[in-house]
Order: sequence, then structure tokens, then C-alpha cells
Amino acid sequence: MSIIDDAIDYVKKIFENDYSGHDVFHTLRVYKTATNIACKEKADILIVQLASLLHDVDDKKLSPLTYEHKDKTIKFLESHKVDEIIINRICTIIDEVSFAGKDTIVPSSIEGKCVQDADRLDAIGAIGIARAFAYGGSHNREIYFPDIEPKKDMNKEEYSKHISTTVNHFYEKLFLLKDMMNTQTAKTIAEHRDRYMKSYLSEFMAEWNGEC
Repeated sequence: MSIIDDAIDYVKKIFENDYSGHDVFHTLRVYKTATNIACKEKADILIVQLASLLHDVDDKKLSPLTYEHKDKTIKFLESHKVDEIIINRICTIIDEVSFAGKDTIVPSSIEGKCVQDADRLDAIGAIGIARAFAYGGSHNREIYFPDIEPKKDMNKEEYSKHISTTVNHFYEKLFLLKDMMNTQTAKTIAEHRDRYMKSYLSEFMAEWNGEC
């Protein structure tokens, strides 16, 4: 398991100064959740663990210069003498993990589905709410502006360029994730987290409008 320990140390260094909601604790939650899902779905545990730990190190938003070729991921795996076939499988999982509007990819492997589900689960529920506002604040986005309507059914290009309010982000992405889960394990968890988010936003709007 030394490669897993080394991967954890690696991501701790990369994300130690991140305050956008993509910090090391996000990565570790995705790692733990993906491992739990993989156990229940009978996926390859080691591939799931490595892909989940490395899934953000070359993220386009966080590391645009290494994104295309997955430079950090490949460098780490090669330094641990991981077989090229396994490296390619892990890179494919990372390529397929992100939300891209209506162009979002359904992962081609059960391992990819486990990692994608775990990443999405961390975007919803109580922690998902906190992360949404942390990300919005770190990118100078308004919490809410009533005159700006959510933009739905965006494709990948539209979604990547779209700048919105944090509340609109719930309608443009977060409320869509429950029905986009791949595994039954994740679907069950997502039901609860989705209800919590909707309850929170209902309370938010009531307070915003001075109704309570």
C-alpha cells in the first residue's frame, strides 16, 4: 500500500493552499467514498483508489498547463513503476470524471463509474453546499442575484465558459447530479443529499424574501 500512502502525501502537497473547495480534504473524501463504492460494486480497488486520489491534480480549472497530457498523474505513476496499461486506465478514468453539462460522459469502466460517483457525491449535500459557496467566493461570484436566471441544458463548451451566481449553480449542476449517478450505491446516498440541498435552498429563498 506504499503507493497509496505516497499518493496521499503527494496530493497533500499539491492542494495544501487551495481554498476553492478542491482542497486535499475533498480528494480524501472522494478516495474514501470511491473505495466504499468499489467494494460494493466489485471494482478493481487499487485502480479506483489511485484514480480518485489523482483525479484533480491535472484538473483544467486547477492546473491548466498539465491538464491535456495529465503530466502530474503520469509522472507520479511512472515514478512508482506502474504498468503503462494501468496508467492509461487511470488517465481514462480521470478524463471521464468531470461534469460537462449535457455532454457529460458516462464512464467506460466500472472503476470510472465509482470515481465519478464519488466526486459527484462530494458536490452535493451539506459539504456540497459549503464547497459551492467556497468556490463561488474564491472566484468573485455573487451569492445570488434575482435578475439572473439559471442557464440550463448547456453543452460542454457553454458550461466551461459560463459564469453565474452560486445559487444558480444549484440549478445548473448540483440538482442534476442525483439522476446522473451510475451505481446503485451512489444513487441511494444521493437521494438523501439531494433532499437536504433542496431543503436548504428553500430555506435560503424564504430568508432572502423575508418570509421567515
